[in-house]
Amino acid sequence: MSERDAFVARNGGLFEHSPWVAEAAWEEAPFADDEALLAAMVSAVERAPRERQVALIRAHPDLAGRAAIAGELTDESAREQAAAGLDRLTAEEYAEFTRTNAAYRERHGFPFVICAREHDKASILAAAAERLDHDTDTEVEVALAEIAKIARLRLEERS
Repeated sequence: MSERDAFVARNGGLFEHSPWVAEAAWEEAPFADDEALLAAMVSAVERAPRERQVALIRAHPDLAGRAAIAGELTDESAREQAAAGLDRLTAEEYAEFTRTNAAYRERHGFPFVICAREHDKASILAAAAERLDHDTDTEVEVALAEIAKIARLRLEERS
């Protein structure tokens, strides 16, 4: 395995199902530390065309959605959703998440993404309701900022 392939294998999962972020960051290697690595990866996302940014957002699962119920989340996503209590929803809470996810996806064309480890069930639903009113361009920027937070926590957890 080449150094580049090893780098992508190690860092490709920091951004959900999007090893292209690590591939793009590789061009700036070597990195002084994890902060420099994360900065290069975030920069790669910021430089990417809008279609690729939206694909990154779409790579994330719905919170408390079908993938979670079916056990199809990545290990990282499962831990993150569990940390916010999304693996322990009442039937009413599940229905509310389902409605919210559908309304958000209908409005913006991609799933609601938030750094779940910084929230609980109630604050996630409140944020989703607030962000539902954003225009889609604003919401792309907010979602990408949340994805960067998720990647930072994944990198810290790994280190």
